[in-house]
Amino acid sequence: MHISEGVLSGPVLLGGAALTVAGTAIGLKKIDYDELMSVAILSAAFFVASLIHVPIGPANGHLILGGLLGVILGWGAFPSILVALTLQAVLFQFGGLTVLGLNCFTMAAPAVICFYLFRPMLAKGTGSKFIAAFSCGFLAMLLSTVLTASALALSGDAFVNAAKVLFYAHLPIMVVEGVITGFAYGFLAKVKPEVLAA
Repeated sequence: MHISEGVLSGPVLLGGAALTVAGTAIGLKKIDYDELMSVAILSAAFFVASLIHVPIGPANGHLILGGLLGVILGWGAFPSILVALTLQAVLFQFGGLTVLGLNCFTMAAPAVICFYLFRPMLAKGTGSKFIAAFSCGFLAMLLSTVLTASALALSGDAFVNAAKVLFYAHLPIMVVEGVITGFAYGFLAKVKPEVLAA
């Protein structure tokens, strides 16, 4: 879901960068020293999952694991995603440095929202954990898609159709993201429950 360089308007880029700086500052304050390994591992998981991408107009479609990062890291998703996106921009030219702030915000903000919506539900263990984790992954991808499409639409009328294509093309990816998040959460709950309890 990386937006390419040279597409977005200046105000949209500056707004995304400012929000990412604020989110990253909060995330760095909230990360505990004991959580650094989890942040690094999830940053690597995000890096690998989002390397496999399909071009969709001026953006790319790929898994982001935002719901999983959000449920485990909370605000720590901002620095985690920022590091992964920076490496992708420098090493593989995915997205770019000028759109780094906006790309990070569109993926990390939904992760934080999912933390507040689903973490209490998953921690209490009420209902089906798979359905809750699926919903978390699905919603994170949905919100990321809406934010990315909105950024395109706000950059000019010429990108409104591209924003619509981006949204509809991501509908199947939302389902896949939800399924992967559900199974990944269930696996972690069995083999490494202390990561989820942090």
